[in-house]
Amino acid sequence: MLAGVAVACLAAACAGADASVPVGRSSDAPTTTAAETTAAPSATAETSTTTAPATTTEAPTTTTTAAPTTTEAPTTTRAFVERVVVDTAFSPFAVVEQLVLLHPAAGVERIGFHESGHDGARQQDAASTAARPLTLATRSRGTADRTAADIVVVPDTQIRSPVTGTVIRAGTYTLYCDHIDEYLVIEPDDRLGWEVKLFHIVGLQVSSGQRVEAGVTPVALRSRVLPFESQVDEFTAEPSSPHVHIEVVDPSIPDRPNTTGGGGC
Repeated sequence: MLAGVAVACLAAACAGADASVPVGRSSDAPTTTAAETTAAPSATAETSTTTAPATTTEAPTTTTTAAPTTTEAPTTTRAFVERVVVDTAFSPFAVVEQLVLLHPAAGVERIGFHESGHDGARQQDAASTAARPLTLATRSRGTADRTAADIVVVPDTQIRSPVTGTVIRAGTYTLYCDHIDEYLVIEPDDRLGWEVKLFHIVGLQVSSGQRVEAGVTPVALRSRVLPFESQVDEFTAEPSSPHVHIEVVDPSIPDRPNTTGGGGC
């Protein structure tokens, strides 16, 4: 089990818990280096001698110094963020009415609640054991602000089912019309007819019709590293760790066409 304390940075959106103050992140700016200072050799006039008493006229010594050259550091918009990983023990991270959702991984860095792209997605209330939750800024999707959760997990770790129920769909789809991704849909025993959806996973371990147990059944080998920056990455350490997207949908509520969800192509 991972210790629920801060760990060093690696070389890789709610009432109560939502009150966390978001912070940004950035890399250290490169050190500004001034050009070296060079000096020209001293110039001294020769002494002239005549039959009259010798006189010596010495030209002043001059030193030419190159002006220091500076290179501006690039402007940064994010402060350093320490990597903190919570040992979840597969405890609850959210509650949707009577349905409890467990953390899908043993080690979680952050939970970013945000707007789902599906009108039937239900609002998630952060559990007291949620791993460092926050509510992300609006995505202008017209849905409630915590209808989906991006759960930032330790890379290359097993993903387990967040609920007990039956797998009704699993496979691949095209994310944002451009990226192949894997997904899983579970009908939970505690709310028959609803769908618990997981996205951004790799190596599905279950198939349609299979029973899964919350916090016990492995459903994927790991979470997918996406080829673009996600909104939740602003509030995690660098390099950003992958996240699992989880939402709970009531399919009896029709979804508007052309919504901004990841799968609507």
